[in-house]
Amino acid sequence: MSEYKKPQSEKDFSKNFAQIKPLMSDTEAYYESSRCLFCYDAPCVNACPTGIDIPLFIRQINSKNEMGAAKTIYDSNFLGHACGKVCPTEVLCEGACVYNNTDVKPIEIGRLQSFATGKAIRTNRKFYLPGKSNGKKVAVIGAGPAGISCACELRMMGFDVDVFEAKEKPSGLTVHGVAPYKITNEEALAEMKYLQDQFGFHITYCKSIQSKEDLSTLENNYDAIFIGIGLGKTSDLKIKGEELENVIGAVEFAEQLRTKHHQVNVPQKVVVLGGGNTAMDAASEAARMGAEVILAYRRTKEEMPAYDFEYELAKSVGAKGLFNVTPVEIIGENGKVSGIKLKSTSDGNEFIENCNWVIKATGQSKQIDLLRLAGISLDEKGRIAVNEEFQTSNKKYFAAGDAVSGGQEVVNAVANGKKAAWGIKEFLK
Repeated sequence: MSEYKKPQSEKDFSKNFAQIKPLMSDTEAYYESSRCLFCYDAPCVNACPTGIDIPLFIRQINSKNEMGAAKTIYDSNFLGHACGKVCPTEVLCEGACVYNNTDVKPIEIGRLQSFATGKAIRTNRKFYLPGKSNGKKVAVIGAGPAGISCACELRMMGFDVDVFEAKEKPSGLTVHGVAPYKITNEEALAEMKYLQDQFGFHITYCKSIQSKEDLSTLENNYDAIFIGIGLGKTSDLKIKGEELENVIGAVEFAEQLRTKHHQVNVPQKVVVLGGGNTAMDAASEAARMGAEVILAYRRTKEEMPAYDFEYELAKSVGAKGLFNVTPVEIIGENGKVSGIKLKSTSDGNEFIENCNWVIKATGQSKQIDLLRLAGISLDEKGRIAVNEEFQTSNKKYFAAGDAVSGGQEVVNAVANGKKAAWGIKEFLK
């Protein structure tokens, strides 16, 4: 049975999905920052894809200079608040903390980062102004972390920037795909507004760039184009029964939860297919919605690509692991899921696990149609091929984020979006 009761109200949902990295109070931040050793070689900085000067911002917090700390963070990472909450700090900056070599708990760098940036956002403390206009215009396709990071950096350089976003809200997976217990919509959108108010880039929502005509319009009106479209819908399993009602992708499930909250009707028993971090999130989410959850993975627990702490989180809310099994067929009654046939990868035996929902967390498809229209070369895995300046084979186009990496952390997208902006500057210089 799940550790949680099915939420019946917004209050219930908020309780079930309480933030796993809640914002610190002033007192908590002061005492936590006091533990930092301010290492001269700072392994935590080397572990951060955006290279934030972590010892500096922690020292600034400890000396009551929270706004100085926030600026230190934002100078390196324009989505500093979101990354403090959603990044796997346990394996990045905190995972590199020297305290891991002792019996002492590592510094809670992520929570300290969100503490400082959160104060700057709530007080609307502005640190930046757009650069003097250089007369050049850049179009950004996608208002996710890579696109927004690129837009901010370009505005600092004096470019005019228009962002085109297919959805009704910005921030990509930070709003539409991250588990609700990692960051709230309110926090993610507040940071986006905070950035837009300072840098002055324009976002057109519900504008999907899909056709050759759309691309031609951008090519005629802009000096360069940045692509930050991320990945597409959850990939198909290509097994019998996949078309049944109540077979859903993990990313699509997360988006439903973030938009509809307790109104999402999760049934009594759910099987989650996959062993990555997205699968762990889906299992945790379904369990917090009151379901009995089984995580089914084709290899051993030790071979799961998910971070250990993500699996432990899923287990802590009641999800149970089922290893060395692969899906053969989804069973249905009256057009709806009633179970899933699994095959043991060790002895070949088949069995049916009864369930009401199947969540696929087996990867996302690539949005290759648009890229082909733009004449952009892809690698053997369907990812956008870029050079060291994040320029594509079509020289007017640059790209970063999941469409290039195939799926990394938010902080990687932020870092590479910023680098792409410098590539655009060199191209247009």
